[in-house]
Amino acid sequence: MIKLFGIYISKAVVLLGVIETLIFFLSMLGAIYLRHKYSLSPIPVDDEMLKNLPALFAVIMFSSLTALGLYQKGSMASSSGFLLRLILGFLVGGLAMASLFFTLQLFPLSERSLLTHGLIISILGILVARTLFVRVTSDKTLKRRVLVLGVGINADRIEESVKAKDTVGIVVVGYVNLGDRIELIDEERQVVKDQTLLEISNRLAVDEIVVAVDDRRKKLPNHELLECKIKGIQILDLLTFFEKELSIINIDLLYPSWMLYTDGYRQRALNRTIKKSFDMIVGIVIFIVSAPVMVLVTLASLIESGGRDPILYSQVRVGKNGKLFKVYKFRSMRTDAEADGVARWASKNDTRITKLGGFLRKTRLDELPQIFNILNGDMSLVGPRPERPEFVLQLSNDIPYYLQRHWVKPGLTGWAQLLYPYGASEEDAKRKLEYDLYYVKNASTMLDFIILLQTIEVVLLGKGAQ
Repeated sequence: MIKLFGIYISKAVVLLGVIETLIFFLSMLGAIYLRHKYSLSPIPVDDEMLKNLPALFAVIMFSSLTALGLYQKGSMASSSGFLLRLILGFLVGGLAMASLFFTLQLFPLSERSLLTHGLIISILGILVARTLFVRVTSDKTLKRRVLVLGVGINADRIEESVKAKDTVGIVVVGYVNLGDRIELIDEERQVVKDQTLLEISNRLAVDEIVVAVDDRRKKLPNHELLECKIKGIQILDLLTFFEKELSIINIDLLYPSWMLYTDGYRQRALNRTIKKSFDMIVGIVIFIVSAPVMVLVTLASLIESGGRDPILYSQVRVGKNGKLFKVYKFRSMRTDAEADGVARWASKNDTRITKLGGFLRKTRLDELPQIFNILNGDMSLVGPRPERPEFVLQLSNDIPYYLQRHWVKPGLTGWAQLLYPYGASEEDAKRKLEYDLYYVKNASTMLDFIILLQTIEVVLLGKGAQ
């Protein structure tokens, strides 16, 4: 695993991204060659814009596949889901390229067939690359081999997580029994400590050791762990393992000293300035592009309610450092949704949601007025979703570290919105907090950009909408 822009990525996925970017580049290069070699009207290959076309095509198409989540864990868990993402990825990328061909008039009409040829060649190349990738990554001998110290509750957390999640890059080779009071790992998965950890690691070809004993006050074989580290075996604590493999900060395991000594949680003045500028520039662009859509939503709302109900809905939310502000949304619920004054989470098939509101929520169009909150400085483009004060008071009493999500500005979209489905309970809020704390720890401008890019998948596929 390597860390890029605040995200831990499998080396295999990084290699896949590089290979597929090269495929896109060579596909357009091949399309240009075929067009020049076999067309009755050869194209001018010395044209400066034409020389830049393969690189432009590669960047846009790679960005499109990234936006559709094709480099996320689990993107190829099902063939139907993968094909849907791939088709949408090529559709989005193709439309982006078409806008350059047709709208900006970058190339003569005679050269626009290059786009079609480039797309056809590249989709064939991507399918071949993905088929080979699945075969290679399914081979356990090529995965990072992990040895876990412990057979109790913490070790079982790893076992269950590995079973439930798509961990492309690792295989757990065994669990070393160091005398945990409770044994939850099956006996056949346990490794008897009849040798030193280095000898066991060499015998099992271990790349990484995770310390997951239940009681860390018991004496650990620290000398043996240090010996393994010196020999090039990576040593991780349980929190760091979950951060790398699941992109979360596990609340059940979190303790203050880990937050003090781990990397991250740094908000330098320069980074804050860059983020604010990024929010303003992108916010203005989104406002200009979405203005016609907001006008249409306004008209649809007036028609549905006959002009009797307000179009916009405002609600007090908790922002950075606990500051209260009013968030704006297109109204998606009946005006009497909380007539009794009791705050409620939205639920699946919520009867309070209007017909238009259901469409707005599914497409996330109800969130568009929050652009004004971003331009006003109360929100950011990316961050934890702002919550109501009533819920914050309840959740901060019941969930440890809940208030730490307010160390950064709330966002229009966020890490939790990408990786966790819509939540409507206290348990959901707890699980989403693990993703929010991951973002707070690793926040950066590039991570914001990646989250914004992958939000396209959330909107197009309606992930997590209620």
